[in-house]
Amino acid sequence: MLQTVYEWLWWERLWLPVNVSWSDLEDREGRVYAKASQLYAAVPCALCLLLVRYLFERYLATPLANVWGIRDRVRLTAEPNPVLENYFCNQARAPSQADVTSLCKKTSWPERRVQVWFRRRRNQERPGLRKRFCEASWRCVFYFFAFVSGVLALYDKPWLYNLKEVWAGFPKQSMLQSQYWYYLLEMGFYLSLLLSLTFDVKRKDFKEQVIHHIATLTLLSFSWISNYIRIGTLVMAVHDSADILLEGAKVFNYAKWHQTANAMFVVFTVLFMLTRLVIFPFWLIHCTWVYPLEQFAPFFGYYFFNLMLLILQMLHLYWAVLISRMVYKFIFSKLEGDDRSDEEEDDSDSPKERNHKLSHRNGSGARGRASGH
Repeated sequence: MLQTVYEWLWWERLWLPVNVSWSDLEDREGRVYAKASQLYAAVPCALCLLLVRYLFERYLATPLANVWGIRDRVRLTAEPNPVLENYFCNQARAPSQADVTSLCKKTSWPERRVQVWFRRRRNQERPGLRKRFCEASWRCVFYFFAFVSGVLALYDKPWLYNLKEVWAGFPKQSMLQSQYWYYLLEMGFYLSLLLSLTFDVKRKDFKEQVIHHIATLTLLSFSWISNYIRIGTLVMAVHDSADILLEGAKVFNYAKWHQTANAMFVVFTVLFMLTRLVIFPFWLIHCTWVYPLEQFAPFFGYYFFNLMLLILQMLHLYWAVLISRMVYKFIFSKLEGDDRSDEEEDDSDSPKERNHKLSHRNGSGARGRASGH
């Protein structure tokens, strides 16, 4: 049964055009082709990147945060309450109004006090500003080096300037060393992001990020096996270009260099809209959707590859909406961070409650004033 599944999985008609077989993609006559077994190298690469990230955040990003005076906000701790703690851990982090009313009866607390307790409890589990700064710094540095690597791998290639060259002689296109290392670096990075999702800062688009990473890894793996390497390198370079500015804007925003952050955000917005909503769909997807049909009949791999690209494009549209909201805030107020972030909530007591607690500490009413004197 496993043999049957294996043969079906590697059925040539699924992944290759008609009249092309896997034997045609074996190394010969000075040509070197990508092999599925080489994808395993992405696992040690991801582990190495996690180690490099740890060292970077500890020995470079953290000292830089100290120099720039980036400190975590002092948070008020939620006072011990077994009833509320049990609800928070086992049912919901944000209770409905009906549940708040029920919890008020169980704890004999006023509604405002219960609501403040939940806000403080949620804030306790949110990552601090320094952690966000370190993560953004790492991603900014990686995207910069990845984009430079992509430019070095592509600047002298004819398919960068003429997209029809992407399919010249396909699929019998020899793999270059620069393409191998570029692919390995990118696949290792996105795999490391998947492995670190559990302890990274969780944003509002957490599920979309997971879908994006999985779709990216699937797209890169398939393009590697089926020798769609030329278009794969173009897709990676287009994506990395804008991400540098986004992470850089976050870094400077956390450091309170607001003018620099705002300027980078404006440039990022323009570049994002240009690369993700113009170049990617109208140039790259057009290149993979139209030009291949001039040379061979459509096959499963053709549809599968374009489907993965369309999934990425839908995510681009989703993020374009988030960016548009940030632009709106930027124009009518000021940029206060990433709109995807789960920002801290105001967990302070109302003036009335502060006076109420203070009166309990110092004595209340006439009785308090009498005992005070």
